[in-house]
Amino acid sequence: MADKKNYYDILGVSKTASQDEIKSAYRKLAKQYHPDFHPGDAAAAEKFKEINEANAVLSDEGKRKQYDYELEHPGMSGGFGGMGGNPFSGFGGGGMGGFEDIISSMFGGGFGGGARQTQQRGADIEQTVRLSFLDAIKGCTREISYFRNEPCKACSGTGAKNGTAYSKCSRCGGSGRVKYQQDTIFGRTIQVGACPDCSGTGKKITEKCPDCKGKGSLRKETRFTINIPAGVDKDSSLRKRGYGQAAPNGGESGDLYVYFRIEPHKLLHREDRDLYVTVPISYKTAVCGGKILVPGIDDTIEYTVPAGTVSGTRFCLRGKGVKTVNGTGNLYATVEIEIPTRLSREQVKKLDEYEETVPLKSCENMQKFANDVSSLYGKKIDKQ
Repeated sequence: MADKKNYYDILGVSKTASQDEIKSAYRKLAKQYHPDFHPGDAAAAEKFKEINEANAVLSDEGKRKQYDYELEHPGMSGGFGGMGGNPFSGFGGGGMGGFEDIISSMFGGGFGGGARQTQQRGADIEQTVRLSFLDAIKGCTREISYFRNEPCKACSGTGAKNGTAYSKCSRCGGSGRVKYQQDTIFGRTIQVGACPDCSGTGKKITEKCPDCKGKGSLRKETRFTINIPAGVDKDSSLRKRGYGQAAPNGGESGDLYVYFRIEPHKLLHREDRDLYVTVPISYKTAVCGGKILVPGIDDTIEYTVPAGTVSGTRFCLRGKGVKTVNGTGNLYATVEIEIPTRLSREQVKKLDEYEETVPLKSCENMQKFANDVSSLYGKKIDKQ
């Protein structure tokens, strides 16, 4: 048991985590390491497989209890799903009564038909939808198309003709579970597992459904249109209940999870509800102030830059960001002073003449720099 994977660490949850916490952690990690987002990445694919393995155990209460026992009693491990030795000798004098108490807490009942039948749930399906930057912000509709195993309507997913042509399993008495006993050199080992005759359903089909041939589901294409709300982001997802894979023997179908891959914008950058943009401005506009055009969601926005604006200054245009159900963000415009690199001789001459007319004290940073150089190095700087 020492080398067994710690599924709690893999999902990043505590041993006391609720099923909702486990499901939330799994969804987040599954999306992060999904192969669609890491094409050709073997490490990400292995991590994705590991996450699914951990979720398969911890999301099933029966498997989780058995796994927890093996974590706490490493010397008793016979591989996940099996218990070696005689770990029940300290309960009820070591007799069958004590063992039944432990198994009852694990599987929700005792022996002799008392064990609770566990019905499997269908697997979830994940789909990725590509959206443009503006479609994600404004909302849109998209057609979803994929193949899945749909519950057979003719037999209500049971696999039996008309949904009624089945009888109680004689081996497990309809409980869906049987016990296995084996004597070893370490003592008596007893396990409880799904009945092999009915695959844990407690029912035996007497006549198969002619439509699905007893499978309980049919492979079909599912196609429908979804409304994508305004403001979805790369971390957003939509769930459509019951649109996953059909469950065996008429159980609950899985869910469909729709994730989004959003294309970047040429000018705007998004962080949650806020938008960011960099706007180049002329030297004259920075010095004297003036109106500039800031790119927005639908159009440019006129904004007045104050005189004496330095390069790198960020201005906030409130309420011009992304509108979501939780509120509307802001648009942040960072100005960068554009320095001309191609000047004629006449322009350079005029720039020299201008430079001579500007006193050093009017440039605060240059004045402070000159004072610091003078005090540290004893050298005077007029302009540079």
